[in-house]
Amino acid sequence: MGFLDTIKRWRLAKRGFSAGKKRRVHGENATLQTLECSQFVKLALYTTFAVGSAVLVLKASPGATFAAEPFKGMIYGFALALTALAMFHVGHQQMCGRNSRVILVLGGLMGHLLIVRLVMILADAGTIQEAYRYLFVPCALAPMLHGILLGRTVGGFSAVYVSLIGSLLVPKDDVTNYLIVSLVAGMTAVLCTDQVRKRIQLLRAGIYVGLVMVLLALVLGRLDFMSVFGPEAMNRLQVLSTGSAIAFVTALATAMLISGLLPMFEGMFHLTTDISWLELSDLNHKLLKQMQLEAPGTFHHSLVVGALSEAAAEKIGANAAMCRVCAYFHDVGKLKKPGYFIENQHDGGENPHDTLTPTMSALIIIAHVKDGVDFAVKHKLNPRIIEVIQEHHGDSLVYFFYRKAQEQKKGEMEKVDRRLENPEDLPKVEEKNFRYPGPRPSTRESGIICLADTIESASRTLRKPTPAKIRALVEELVRAKINDGQLDGCPLTLRELALVKDSFSQTLRSMMHSRIDFPKSDDKNGMTKRPSSMNPEGRPDGGRMTTIGERSN
Repeated sequence: MGFLDTIKRWRLAKRGFSAGKKRRVHGENATLQTLECSQFVKLALYTTFAVGSAVLVLKASPGATFAAEPFKGMIYGFALALTALAMFHVGHQQMCGRNSRVILVLGGLMGHLLIVRLVMILADAGTIQEAYRYLFVPCALAPMLHGILLGRTVGGFSAVYVSLIGSLLVPKDDVTNYLIVSLVAGMTAVLCTDQVRKRIQLLRAGIYVGLVMVLLALVLGRLDFMSVFGPEAMNRLQVLSTGSAIAFVTALATAMLISGLLPMFEGMFHLTTDISWLELSDLNHKLLKQMQLEAPGTFHHSLVVGALSEAAAEKIGANAAMCRVCAYFHDVGKLKKPGYFIENQHDGGENPHDTLTPTMSALIIIAHVKDGVDFAVKHKLNPRIIEVIQEHHGDSLVYFFYRKAQEQKKGEMEKVDRRLENPEDLPKVEEKNFRYPGPRPSTRESGIICLADTIESASRTLRKPTPAKIRALVEELVRAKINDGQLDGCPLTLRELALVKDSFSQTLRSMMHSRIDFPKSDDKNGMTKRPSSMNPEGRPDGGRMTTIGERSN
């Protein structure tokens, strides 16, 4: 089919009916998509993980809980893994819908447990002293990684699972101590890395985890603080300082390792952390700089939409950083024909739509979505940005040109009634030709940007905006989107929509506030003070005095 399509395009191009080029398409390989959603692959992953957990317990330390009864221990490990998988499958259904996410979660858990087993092997061999055994275990590894990439609920699940299975890998006399240390340290890592926006926050989280591990080691007796001042004070003090150093180094090394591996995991599993979103928000991006020069009105509109959507996302707990970045790029397709969009047209300038039919004008307006996807794919933007570009208008109606087409048809029908026109020559005005191709918004962030885009554009038409007018405008536009079904596909609740509307109204009031008109003040010598040199009470602040003649120059 690909070869035949190429031949058809070549023939059309030869006859002048095609440019001979194919529009870029955002999508994944069909085979990868099949594997991503395959239930058979998911079952194989679950089975491998459960068997792997059972084998780890079977090969636990000689002094472990089930060292004397290895088969019983294997059954315990297998049952514990199945229980955890059932909880994960039920509690994180959206996560389980993609096998790549399942691989990330289960692979992270298995890697963490393998490191625990390695530390225990080194301790049994005498390479690591018994007093420092648990301080060498990177208790924050899987919880911190999953918390940053997949959210704190998955991070909390990881902390619980690696603690339970890990407790079966350590000597039975220390099961309780390990369970407490691993659980508390893991949950500390998850809580400290919630909504991480800077890499320095990872190191700070590592310091907190190290501090928690040292304190727990003291409380649980792994490091004997009370004997520091005893007969062997120097020896005890050395143990305490060495243990503290090991705990902090292990925790910091874990944080640094995760910081270095994050870009790789984000690329492999198509994930984007808040750290990456902030990096993408740099206004020096090639497309944004081009927009600033060629479509300044669109650029300013995108900045305002970014501020509106970011504030609304923070109100409902959505991804605010993602909203801001996606809003910056949502209208990038207007770079194709910037002069055809009203925000880029100068007052008194010629409007190119005046010489076009409403149908042609609507086609140009609608095309900016596909052009935006084309630009985004060409510049390898984040897939989430491309999704927002596709969805930010849904399948809504280009009402202005649709109404204009209806009015023109009405005028033509009057000519038909007077027998000045042939009714067969009248063009058909079909609503489907004036609608965007879709799809409709599918995420909360996409829905917020869809609303913010519409509201920001409409707010420009308000004359002498007041809080009541702004509130009424927001209510009207959100209700229109709901009635048109544009928000049917995104998981925004009515409560969240109410918060979003409040946020939009508040942000617009802040942006569109009025300013005091300071009067000019002339002295007896005809000198006029600059408004900037006067305070709100009308008194001069020591600014330079200029004459009216000087100001006009």
